[in-house]
Amino acid sequence: MLDVGHSLQGRLTTLSKFWFTLLTTKIPDIQTHYVSLGVPQSLHGKLLGSLAAQLQRSSMVVRRLKVLPIESIVRGYITGSAWSSYQKDGTVCGIELPKGLRESEKLEKPLWTPSTKAAAGEKDENISPREGTYSLKVPSNRVTTGKPYPWLTFEAANIIGKEYALQVETLSLRIYEAASDYARSQGIILADTKFEFGLDETTSPPSVVLIDEVLTPDSSRFWSVEKYEVGKSQESFDKQLLRDWLVRRAEREGRGRATT
Repeated sequence: MLDVGHSLQGRLTTLSKFWFTLLTTKIPDIQTHYVSLGVPQSLHGKLLGSLAAQLQRSSMVVRRLKVLPIESIVRGYITGSAWSSYQKDGTVCGIELPKGLRESEKLEKPLWTPSTKAAAGEKDENISPREGTYSLKVPSNRVTTGKPYPWLTFEAANIIGKEYALQVETLSLRIYEAASDYARSQGIILADTKFEFGLDETTSPPSVVLIDEVLTPDSSRFWSVEKYEVGKSQESFDKQLLRDWLVRRAEREGRGRATT
């Protein structure tokens, strides 16, 4: 949490609105929860002036849906935790990758690497995409209970069902490809990103719908096409910039970190 005032309220909301709108033109059959930007008319007369203005910049009206309890991560480049994992055993979330990859290298094709959607205060855990889809290498530190292979309960298919897992994977990869192509046309590389999905249970069968924020610096890793160089960590246009700035400021002012 920031302990200083800032002028970034509403930026993630505005960015999400941009991407929701763009994606529906790039992928006509996609469904999103987005309805409109700003405070609904029914609340305008019930909010104090300053609060109304603040919420107008940072609010979005969306459809109420049942959330699918996984984080849908797509990686187009090997970086971050994926690079760390690959260095250890040649895999990313249990998926074996070719030998000889370099840090920040573009993958032959994007990978879908979901994780659990942890409760507040807990950490998301990487899970395998679908049972039997990939050859898994099991980390030795996983065997911590008397139950054989306890991690196998953390299959995406076991959490949300095989059909929904397949739909979420397919949609995530389509969205990533469309967003990546657009970003590159603007001089930006979309290295990886995280999506969330919900179910519209008013349809039969229930429809998988893109929800939450989408393709913001809080959920994605963006790099400059011009400055991109394989074999090293990249300068990112995401929340890491703010983290680094806060750390430098805290160190300069002789106080603890201003983030949690």
